[in-house]
Amino acid sequence: MLVYYSSRSGNTLRFVERLGLPALRIPISPKAAMPDPRAPYVLICPSYADGSGRGAVAKQVIRFLNDPQRRAGIRGVIASGNRNFGSYFACAGDLLARKCNIPVLYRFELAGLDSDIARVRAGLDKFWEMECSTAT
Repeated sequence: MLVYYSSRSGNTLRFVERLGLPALRIPISPKAAMPDPRAPYVLICPSYADGSGRGAVAKQVIRFLNDPQRRAGIRGVIASGNRNFGSYFACAGDLLARKCNIPVLYRFELAGLDSDIARVRAGLDKFWEMECSTAT
């Protein structure tokens, strides 16, 4: 299962749609209900950092993860960003990995390339196989 956040630009939404995997969206509006994943999930999160790296994780993602039950299901993060931001490219993934003690599984730029889609699909298959074999 995937959980993702996509801003109005829709880059992350387009990436997730191209993956063609089951996914729940964290809403843009703070008034909308949060998804409630019932199974372990990988979070796909864009990065929004200023020139100092502040504000990298969207407030709605923070709100989603502030719930202990939702946070308990996270197993990894895939981060997106814009390479124009240099060392802050996809930095939300690093921040979430540290905070939630999970691995950064992949990084992609903007809406991703076909090669990113193929790598993420293959990587998620391997990741969930490993996750399942260690859970038993």
